[in-house]
Amino acid sequence: MFKGLRPIRYFGRDVWPLVEGGKGVSATNHASSGAWAAAGGIGTVSAVNADSYDPEGRIVPQVYHALTRRERHEELIRYAIDGSVQQVERAYEISGGVGAININVLWEMGGAQRVLHGVLERTRGLVAGVTCGAGMPYKLSEIAASYGVSYLPIISSARAFRALWKRAYSKAAEWLAAVVYEDPWLAGGHNGLSNAEDPLMPQDPYPRVKELRETMREGGIPDEVPIVMAGGVWNLKEWENWIDNPELGQIVFQFGTRPLLTRESPIPDDWKARLTTLEEGDILLHRFSPTGFYSSAVRNEFLRNLEARSHRQIAFTKEALGDHSFQLDVGVGGKRNYWVTRGDLLHAREWFAQGFSEALKTPDETLIFVTPDEKAWIRKDQADCMGCLSQCAFSSWADNEKNSTGRLADPRSFCIQKTLQDIAHGGPVDRNLMFAGHSAFRFKSDPFYSNGFVPTVKQLVDRILTGD
Repeated sequence: MFKGLRPIRYFGRDVWPLVEGGKGVSATNHASSGAWAAAGGIGTVSAVNADSYDPEGRIVPQVYHALTRRERHEELIRYAIDGSVQQVERAYEISGGVGAININVLWEMGGAQRVLHGVLERTRGLVAGVTCGAGMPYKLSEIAASYGVSYLPIISSARAFRALWKRAYSKAAEWLAAVVYEDPWLAGGHNGLSNAEDPLMPQDPYPRVKELRETMREGGIPDEVPIVMAGGVWNLKEWENWIDNPELGQIVFQFGTRPLLTRESPIPDDWKARLTTLEEGDILLHRFSPTGFYSSAVRNEFLRNLEARSHRQIAFTKEALGDHSFQLDVGVGGKRNYWVTRGDLLHAREWFAQGFSEALKTPDETLIFVTPDEKAWIRKDQADCMGCLSQCAFSSWADNEKNSTGRLADPRSFCIQKTLQDIAHGGPVDRNLMFAGHSAFRFKSDPFYSNGFVPTVKQLVDRILTGD
């Protein structure tokens, strides 16, 4: 047992202070989270468009039949609730009453509050707590408390927690089980970088977590309420000075990336194999997500294509103004109201000659150049939108009365639901978004995984408990 590591009290039982990160669309399911709980930790079912099963145990494809986005959005919510309930029930059964099962939701996912109500109503007594981030989930405490369930907000700064505490959480303080600090430079998936923070200048998490604890103390929250360190946690030896540290209070550690490479992990074998080949720097912190948030993923062909698409971009005016005195004559058909600089006109002609012959408008008065095939599938993905986000830059969907953000759909982004469903169910790993934390390159050098070894979740938890 690693020095100083002791069980904590959670959900009425003693559990290891080790949390399995709840990873997006079907990347964490009942098998991995149930096994993590059975090993004595806190497993996390992803309640983001989770898989459901038919009577024979086969995954039910999430096919959308409705003609309108609003109707497809209703289909999505039904899929989300049914799938999450099945995942929780199966995880709880696997856990055997050991450890605990949390669910994870994204506040900015489409219908988040309806999904949360639907899942908690049908899983009473099975779910210990709800982790929630990707936005400012003010109503999380109210919803969780109404079902007698703990809540664990995911934040990336003390400032964000202070706002949540003052506005809402202080009214349901008894149900606050922990605060998850998700490091915006180290964690995989969507990250909470603010406009005041530089994505290229990572900050040491220690002073940020210390500030978070001080903010919690100001609110009267006892040190026994843990802070969960999430992002960049590979082994406990590297975090030894955080354990039993009076400046930080009780610390729990979340593991998001390492549980991907286990036998119970539901991700396809090609994805697991790709993880073992990554080099340091292969994870890109980018801003192509239709959520508008920064996010971290493997810099594969999919992300490189998005980078290239944005590089093939020029600004325009609708009439000749200043340097924008050259009429664009490629990519826009017979339209004559695009005025660009001379340099951008030459760039556009060069891209056109290379086959990027279609110009698509962005919400920022720019044009990007793509191939005809790329234009066709961008337009199809936009048209097929089912409202998986509360607001989507790619399709301009919003969960409001008009079902619109009021902005032009942005072709520099992508359909996140489509790509995450595809990679999780066997789609090509290089042509889909592959979320991963920035420590994923360590699979290649960690002797625990030598000779292609893929551990069970129990073996991984036992390894973590030694400090390695």
